[in-house]
Amino acid sequence: MSAATVTGTAPAKSTVTAVGRMTSLARAELTLLSRSRATFFAAVFVPLVLPLSLRSTAEDMDLAGSGLSVGTVILPSAVGFSLLFAVYSSLVSVYAARREELVLKRLRTGELRDAEILTGAAVPSVLIGLVQCLVLTAACAALMDVEAPEAPLLSVLGLLLGLAMWPVLAAITASFSRSVEGAQVAAMPLLLVSMVGSGTVVPFEVMPDRLATFCELLPLSPVITLIRGGWAGSLSTYETLGAVATALAWIVLSVFAVQKWFRWEPRR
Repeated sequence: MSAATVTGTAPAKSTVTAVGRMTSLARAELTLLSRSRATFFAAVFVPLVLPLSLRSTAEDMDLAGSGLSVGTVILPSAVGFSLLFAVYSSLVSVYAARREELVLKRLRTGELRDAEILTGAAVPSVLIGLVQCLVLTAACAALMDVEAPEAPLLSVLGLLLGLAMWPVLAAITASFSRSVEGAQVAAMPLLLVSMVGSGTVVPFEVMPDRLATFCELLPLSPVITLIRGGWAGSLSTYETLGAVATALAWIVLSVFAVQKWFRWEPRR
């Protein structure tokens, strides 16, 4: 057999890159997400309404001596609500639904790698969450007369860590459910604990010290700490490093858990 024949019969390598594959998957996922009215409504509109309901609560807080204002209480909380509802809650439903529909199983038989499948499916929710965070930040800054952040890089770092962490936590949560409805139930404990205990509703600065020390270890806590601290300029180097280390620890542990326990096929 000649070299020309060998060359002619060799299988052609795919020219589609990982980014291209994930982009195509993200585009298809965005179409499916827009057709699911309940999930789309919860992801897009709920985070926009919740900060308004928090304003009266923030105005009744004793913020004297904490270095915070009503605006610096609500603004990071608004970002937290977007991460919880637009990213985490919606992705729990997405991963569970695609698993039950055998979409994930079929995707694994193609060129897509496991990480590409999970990342591509998460892109629409992450982008919605990012846009929401930017819109809510601008609205809170304008309506509540919040000044420019003292340390903007800390706020940006907190947001990026949150956008990296919550899709992975959503994949873990979806793994321990047997249906889409069960996935929403499974998401509620972490959702509620994060809303109440991660500084979104009540800032750590006005919590009892022992309670605040415990709550700072929750997954959303370092994100809120960095965003609020970056805006108020109240974080020390030690507090900043502690928040970053906590967030990175959650991300690393979550990635390990997904690799070990994520289910690609329905439980029968």
